Amino acid sequence: QVELVESGGGTVQAGESLRLPCAASGLTFSDYGMAWFRQAPGADREFVSSISWTGGAKFNARSLNGRATISRDDAKNTVYLQLDSLKPEDTATYLCAAEYRGSGRSGASSYQYWGQGTQVTVSS
Repeated sequence: QVELVESGGGTVQAGESLRLPCAASGLTFSDYGMAWFRQAPGADREFVSSISWTGGAKFNARSLNGRATISRDDAKNTVYLQLDSLKPEDTATYLCAAEYRGSGRSGASSYQYWGQGTQVTVSS
C-alpha cells in the first residue's frame, strides 16, 4: 500500500521559512517523480514545485517568485519543500504527489498517489 505522509506545517509569521518533508512508503521511491501542490479553502489545487524521478529536472510555479525549493533524498524516501519569505497568501494545505517515472509535470491529473496534506498558516 502506497503512503505519502507530509509534515512540517504550522503557523508562522510573514517573512519566516518552513521546510516540509513528505515521506513515502510502499513504492520504489527512486522510480517516481514528485511534486508539491497547495490548496486554499474555496480555491483550486495549485502547482507549487516538482522534481523528476531522476532528480535531474526541477520546476517551480512562477507565482512563488523563486521562494520555493524542492529536493529529494532517495536514501530516505523523502521529498522536501523549502518555503522562504512566507506571505499570508501562502496559507494553504500543502500536498505531495507521486508519478511513476514522472518528468516533473505540473498537472495534478498526472499524479497517481497523493498525501493527505499539511496545513501552513502565515500570519501578518
